[in-house]
Amino acid sequence: MAFKFIAILLLKIIFFATFAWGENGLTIKSIQSEDGDVIDCVDIYEQPALYHPTLKNHKIQMTPNYNTMMEPTKTNDQEKSYKYVTTQTWHKSGSCPKGTIPIRRTQNNYKKDHIKKPNFFHLDKGLRIKEDINLAQKNHSLAILHTEGIRYMGGKTDMKTWNPHVEEDDEYSTSRLALMSGAYNDYQDIESGWAVNPRVYGDRQTRFFTYWTNDGSRETGCFDLTCPGFVQTSHEIALGAAIYPISTQNGLPYSISVFIFKDLNTGNWWLQYGGSINIGYWPSKIFEGGLGIHAQTVQWGGEVYSKNVGKHPHTKTQMGSGAFPIYISENTGFMKNMRILDNSMELRFPQYVDAYSQEYDCYKTQYMGDYIEEPEFHFGGPGRNPLCP
Repeated sequence: MAFKFIAILLLKIIFFATFAWGENGLTIKSIQSEDGDVIDCVDIYEQPALYHPTLKNHKIQMTPNYNTMMEPTKTNDQEKSYKYVTTQTWHKSGSCPKGTIPIRRTQNNYKKDHIKKPNFFHLDKGLRIKEDINLAQKNHSLAILHTEGIRYMGGKTDMKTWNPHVEEDDEYSTSRLALMSGAYNDYQDIESGWAVNPRVYGDRQTRFFTYWTNDGSRETGCFDLTCPGFVQTSHEIALGAAIYPISTQNGLPYSISVFIFKDLNTGNWWLQYGGSINIGYWPSKIFEGGLGIHAQTVQWGGEVYSKNVGKHPHTKTQMGSGAFPIYISENTGFMKNMRILDNSMELRFPQYVDAYSQEYDCYKTQYMGDYIEEPEFHFGGPGRNPLCP
């Protein structure tokens, strides 16, 4: 009997030495990244998403049914010239085993109200697309290319990575792909790209991010895995982790590839990174109507949030590289290989697109679609400048 007790005790010691229950759930392993982040490798079945009320007894979909390799990868010299692929900083320090997902550990001073985007408000009834998804939002400045008019089942792009200056701690700058549906005061949104967001991440590193909301960010939605919703399946990519290398004006151009697509068999919206890594999905159950069925618009481009947007003095927070788009120059916010999925589930460039800038003297747009093989979208700017005082 004593031997059996000792054996059980030893097994428990071995278990708790191997696995630890941390703030991110059942942590199998923790990795200290050189940039200060701690990445917890968490049992995939103990992730935050499964605590969402609509996901009780949810069976995790491990792989999408859609063939994401339908469009061949281009290999000509022009494509190679801008597509030096990035990775994540924590990869230098280790990796998570299969059967786990990497979750960036939040800081002790992290506040729960920081997980959501600030609420959006309608400003101008004249600035809306056909489906009443408003583009003018209080304290937000957009410089985007958007398409609308059909049922969208996905969107894709390659985007250059930059590290724009963000002036205040409660401001942010992003470069992102977004799929949206619904009216301006109750819209649904899923998006991904890179962001500099000290309010959420506690620093000014360029980080890979996701965001979702079901009600215009009033009650639902959050960045990354900071609330139940997004179901992660990959052990390779950590949402909210820093990415590197970053493009510089005189250095090599680095990019990330983001693809959001709907699995027609399950209704889930999958997120793919780098052309091959299926990170996970937003379950269709967390959306009522709207994105539960399809998206009404796809957007590519940049977004700045600041309480000094539209005011004087304007924020100095930059978008893209901080430079205005210049003809044939890629040293600004830059996207290429922009694609949509429609009901045919074939990747193609949208038939109609519109470039839109909410504050053209602060953040500009430049769409290049004529006389070139692959359309390009350039965007960004410095924020405050002589034309935008």
